[in-house]
Amino acid sequence: MASFLQIADDEKGHELELFCVPKHYENDLERVIIPHGLIKDRTERLARDIIRDMGGHHIVALCVLKGGYKFFADLLDFIQVLNQNCDKSVPLTVDFIRLKSYCNDESTNSVKVIGGDELSSLTGKNVLIVEDIVETGRTMKTLLALLEECNPKMVKVVSLLVKRTPRSCGYRPDSLRTIHHMCRHPFYLMRCGNVYI
Repeated sequence: MASFLQIADDEKGHELELFCVPKHYENDLERVIIPHGLIKDRTERLARDIIRDMGGHHIVALCVLKGGYKFFADLLDFIQVLNQNCDKSVPLTVDFIRLKSYCNDESTNSVKVIGGDELSSLTGKNVLIVEDIVETGRTMKTLLALLEECNPKMVKVVSLLVKRTPRSCGYRPDSLRTIHHMCRHPFYLMRCGNVYI
């Protein structure tokens, strides 16, 4: 049984008329690829997996900004509800970082960590990195290498989306409760309210 949802290479998506799309996006969009309900379901399932796998351990939830903030907030909301209604709970501390690996839409092959506490403050801690989209995986692999130098007790990565792309280095998040999407064409998945288009 698959633990992830895979969007087929030839997926056409859904007609815009089926959704509430903000007026300012109407002329720029053709289809909705991932509806809100599917995003919410996958996010809740990730929260359940985190409670199951990390319950009872204090963790530092590290949000990768900017794109990850909404997914991060939704995930923490589900974890909070589960904390109140399950036998296990996950005590959380929250922090935010930005990763800069591009300059003028070109990869720099280096990653700069911006914001958040010093990574050295994660020594001996259980760290949950929350990213909305893993594209090539190179940036995440570099971040993990930087974190490893700080000797955290444990590091787990969750992501809502994983793009299947020829440019991938093969990295996959720890939790496979993700949505895999092939992006062979020159278009981007963007969050528009509560859907990916």
